[in-house]
Amino acid sequence: MGPSEILDPVAAYEQIAPFFPRLAERRRRYLESIDAQVVARIPAGSQSLLDIGAGDGKRTLRIAAKTGVRQIVLLEPSFAMSRSVAGAEVWRIRAEELSAQAVEVTGRQFDVITCLWNVLGHVRPAAARAEVVQQLARMLSPSGLLFLDVNHRYNLRAYGAAATLARFFYDRIHPGEQNGDVTVTWEYKEAQYRTYGHFFRHAEVLPLMQSAGLALQARIVVDYASGQTRRWGWEGNLLYVFRRRSASASDKASVTS
Repeated sequence: MGPSEILDPVAAYEQIAPFFPRLAERRRRYLESIDAQVVARIPAGSQSLLDIGAGDGKRTLRIAAKTGVRQIVLLEPSFAMSRSVAGAEVWRIRAEELSAQAVEVTGRQFDVITCLWNVLGHVRPAAARAEVVQQLARMLSPSGLLFLDVNHRYNLRAYGAAATLARFFYDRIHPGEQNGDVTVTWEYKEAQYRTYGHFFRHAEVLPLMQSAGLALQARIVVDYASGQTRRWGWEGNLLYVFRRRSASASDKASVTS
């Protein structure tokens, strides 16, 4: 594969599907930590779960099994990734295809919606991400929770001080939604597989979710290497918990250290 070839995200996941479990194993401590945080926060009695960008579905099914959720829907446009899924309903569409009309016609709502491992970062441009979030808000039940896990643009522990500070100052001198756009590269057996992605700032995520009528319930910082929870945003990636905004809702974050 030529070094300049950047695939559409769905095409990229079609290519890496045969060895995706090995790629995920490299981040096992981080992924298991995120899953544990999600499991601990899913309210008792939750009946339904929608996972956006579910991959092979294994993480979602484990989360559902641990929390007693029985109605499971996996949104995964890559056939190669989801071909072996059993025990769940599969929607083989992109998140961008969750149109308002489709949501209204199906009338589906979910007690839990997950969008993990920076899946939202594969949606471009910013207007498309905003539309996806609007649809997820529509599909969230009145007392439901939305879990969003994103790569943090200012994750100093992962990217180093020089790169992080350069990003920080560039964003202040030349602010723009495209600043967070990156090329994501997976390496496996000396081959490279590349697609586009987006790394987020906290100040970017909040307005995006608030514009869809969602209120921040918690923000958890998780070290991308060790999976340990951290105190400060620059120490890891960001896991958010959102719920529908009510008249009395506050957007104050509960930051877990």
